[in-house]
Amino acid sequence: MNENIGKRNRLLAEKVIKGLESRNMTAEFAENREEALKKALAFIPEGSVVGMGGCMSAHEIGLVEELKNKNYNFIDRDKETDKRTAMLKTYDADFFISSANAITEDGVIINIDGNSNRVSAIAQGPKKVLFIIGMNKVCCDSDAAMKRARSVAAPINAQRVGVATPCVETGSCIDCKSPDTICCQFLITRFSRHKDRIHVILVNEDLGF
Repeated sequence: MNENIGKRNRLLAEKVIKGLESRNMTAEFAENREEALKKALAFIPEGSVVGMGGCMSAHEIGLVEELKNKNYNFIDRDKETDKRTAMLKTYDADFFISSANAITEDGVIINIDGNSNRVSAIAQGPKKVLFIIGMNKVCCDSDAAMKRARSVAAPINAQRVGVATPCVETGSCIDCKSPDTICCQFLITRFSRHKDRIHVILVNEDLGF
């Protein structure tokens, strides 16, 4: 990474962390994927029940592989024949792993979901929520964050999961009502009623979409 970009990210992360802390959440900064993985594993005690939605950032830092192979009770929905049962188990997990479609400089987290298992678990259920968020997802305000979530993250995720939505063909959001739309539920996390339930690791790299 360019030295100036890295320096700017570190300074910006300080502002984001203060914003998150003002919203009853905790946060820390990792210089790279390796450091982010160490911080994530330090946050999740061995033996914990851990659930996850679709989180490319957790895959990219190597966290999912560690959860599968180390001493964790990882709810691997890809191995479950009954996806609904796996999702319901996640609501009672000790930890839920997620990323964000966007986050504002003052600590508001934006997520869009199709099946809504991810946003519902972020809002309620698991005892702790751990966000892995690359600095590429930081936006100046809520309007910019929502635009990023809808116009950048959603079309790429729609392509990734192979649905037939207009944005797969055009690369941009047209506010569709397609049966395949993945933009069914929008979650704006602006405050945590339960102090320190939500923890964010900001990573000084581009992660996810």
